[in-house]
Amino acid sequence: MQSQHTAEGSTPAASSPADGPGGACATGGRPAAAAARAAGSGGDGAFAACIDALQEARERTLALFDSLPFDALLGPRLPIVNPPLWELGHLGWFQERWLLRPRPGGTLAPSRMQGADALYDSSVVAHSTRWDLPLPTVEATRAYLSRVLAQVLDALGEARPGGAGSRLVFHATVCAQHEQMHAEAFSYSRQTLGYPAQSADGAGAGAVPAGRPADGDVLLGGGTFLLGAAPGEGFVFDNEKWAHPVTVEPFSIARTATTCAAFAAFVDAGGYRTRRWWSEAGWAWRQAAGASGPAYWRPMLGRQGWEVRRNDAWYALRADDPMLHVNAHEAEAWCRWAGRRLPSEAEWECAASVPAEGLPGPRRRHPWGDAAPDAQRANLWYAGTAGALSDVAAFEAGDSSHGCRQMTGNVWEWTASPFEAYPGFVPDPYREYSQPWFGSHRVLRGGCFATASTLIRNTWRNFFTPDRRDVYAGFRTCAVGDR
Repeated sequence: MQSQHTAEGSTPAASSPADGPGGACATGGRPAAAAARAAGSGGDGAFAACIDALQEARERTLALFDSLPFDALLGPRLPIVNPPLWELGHLGWFQERWLLRPRPGGTLAPSRMQGADALYDSSVVAHSTRWDLPLPTVEATRAYLSRVLAQVLDALGEARPGGAGSRLVFHATVCAQHEQMHAEAFSYSRQTLGYPAQSADGAGAGAVPAGRPADGDVLLGGGTFLLGAAPGEGFVFDNEKWAHPVTVEPFSIARTATTCAAFAAFVDAGGYRTRRWWSEAGWAWRQAAGASGPAYWRPMLGRQGWEVRRNDAWYALRADDPMLHVNAHEAEAWCRWAGRRLPSEAEWECAASVPAEGLPGPRRRHPWGDAAPDAQRANLWYAGTAGALSDVAAFEAGDSSHGCRQMTGNVWEWTASPFEAYPGFVPDPYREYSQPWFGSHRVLRGGCFATASTLIRNTWRNFFTPDRRDVYAGFRTCAVGDR
């Protein structure tokens, strides 16, 4: 979501595009949760909320992992995926490192697994070596995760508000969200590798709330906009801090994300063969990648049109689905061909947050208001349910005040903005989350059908390098000449 981003590490050289920033299950966690509420939460629900969030994330992790065939536990060596068995152990290591091992003075106690730092610390373990490490067995890895989670739940159950308790809540929130991000990244990997869909990452969706067509653009008047999160709005990551004034000129933005039909017209018109539609960096990527069309597309046999691969199956391309698995270079090439442009992240957040009366005015936490996401408003991942890609007219109840649809959920949306620090940036204790990626990544906004509903808000900044098209990402556009 790392945000949803999937690159973590203390230095870019030590990290990989596949790294995610992403019991109750095997440890008897539900009874532990009840005990923790009684023993530790007192009048403060933060500890109980952390317990629920950690267990929900772990249940999702194990559901995704357990559905893999045995020969997929390591999987092929690719720069955009991790070995699933390594990734599972990394989640336990991360949780233990932040919640159980810290000592006064900033030192760390030894891990409960001998040699865990040399196996799972993504800031020092090079991605290319992770297939060659002496990883523990599946059974030993799961036992490590269970032991760590049980002790974390005990710690939360004994905690009290203030001081050390507040720090525990902060790091428990980071750990729960980190694991949900890895679950989303794991969903990308299943698609990349052609593994079957599984109910935790896209199959078995319920009825999708239909909506009326939402064609054309909406005009926003511009003005001074506060970009970023404000203190007191709850947990946010360091790259969202803090709200600062930016000038937004009047602009027109599409009500929906760009559809597959619209993108197919670009492909059919020879867009991937026509140099003038591409930036210098985009054309260099296209040539190096040998890209002659979108990822996971192929011509239909015996008739005109396209098929698209979703996990391990091929389907006729659905015209009204949002474009998916498109990188920033491809999105910008389509924009040049269509006479459009990508929004800046300030424009995107303004369109999602500003009330109908325009600027200045109170900002919304979500496009529809301050109420939490639900399955009628946003196509996200919810505990006990599953999402799948929906057409661009669905989820009308989640429209922004200006009538923009699906600004939360369905597909991440590329922006024109590089991922940079906001003024006065100070890294949070998990320093590797944002700071190493400033300047080399591009901002995406909004979340996708595999993003946990507990993560997303209008200020959330996802970030990937502009060549990544394994991500569940599409784009919406702005009119040219309106600023």
